[in-house]
Amino acid sequence: MPHSDAAEAAAAATAAEISTLAGEHGFTVAVAESLTGGKIASQLSAAPDSSEWFAGGVVSYETRIKYEVLGVPEGQPVITESAVKAMAEGVAELMTADAVIAASGCGGPGEQEGNPPGTTWLAVLVRGEMRTQLHHFPGDPPEILAQTEDRALALLHTGMQATADPSTGG
Repeated sequence: MPHSDAAEAAAAATAAEISTLAGEHGFTVAVAESLTGGKIASQLSAAPDSSEWFAGGVVSYETRIKYEVLGVPEGQPVITESAVKAMAEGVAELMTADAVIAASGCGGPGEQEGNPPGTTWLAVLVRGEMRTQLHHFPGDPPEILAQTEDRALALLHTGMQATADPSTGG
């Protein structure tokens, strides 16, 4: 099932909140995407004033791009916490960005690297603070991708908000 209108509106609203934070606190934002294939970057680039804060991203759908461009160690499985951390660090350096989200996982329908469909790792790196999350999203491939996109945007927003306002205990 494609991204519902309500989910699309929610993702756009989160991207707009990211835009506000970026503008108010001088963030430069970038993404490193795998299974989402550019969906996160698409939401961010459509947000208000995105040309002022969104540097861009790398869609590293092919594993070798994770190794050659984003700095994931050659031969390492890419659906792991260490891989998304390397992807976040790699795209932050490549794009000179201080607020980054990275996503890698298995969208299905079959397993990848022994992981069942829905296994998704996210990493957010905001001004030197790294956070990661592992998710096991239910559903078919389009549903998994939509959930990954929504959760990635929310995680990026939370990381930016916590770094912009350290009193939140982020």
